[in-house]
Amino acid sequence: MERFPRPVSQQPLHYAVVSRLREILDERPATEVELRSVTEQADGLVRLLVAQIEASERRLTELAAEPDSSLSEVADELRRVEELRPSLAEVRSLVGDLEERARRLRTNWLLHQGEQ
Repeated sequence: MERFPRPVSQQPLHYAVVSRLREILDERPATEVELRSVTEQADGLVRLLVAQIEASERRLTELAAEPDSSLSEVADELRRVEELRPSLAEVRSLVGDLEERARRLRTNWLLHQGEQ
C-alpha cells in the first residue's frame, strides 16, 4: 500500500500570503513589484493546496479499493480535504480581487501618464 506524504503544515504560509493579500486589498498603497510578488506567492499557495487535495483524493480512491482499509484513515483524508477546500476557495477569491485591484491601479497609472 503506497502512502502519500503528509504535507508540511501550510498554515504559516497560508496566513502570511492571505495577510499580504488582505493588506493590499484594503487599499494600502502597493507597487507593481509588490503586486507581482504577492500574486506569485498566492499562485504558489493555490498550487500547493490543489496538490494536497489531489493527493488526498487519490489516497481516498486507494482506500476505497482496499477491502481492509481503515475507516480512521478514510476519515483523516476526508477531514483533510474538508479543511483544505475552504482555504483554496479563500485564496482564489482573494487572488481574483487582487487582479481587479491591479487592473485599476494600472489603468490609473496609464491615465496619469497620458495627462503628462
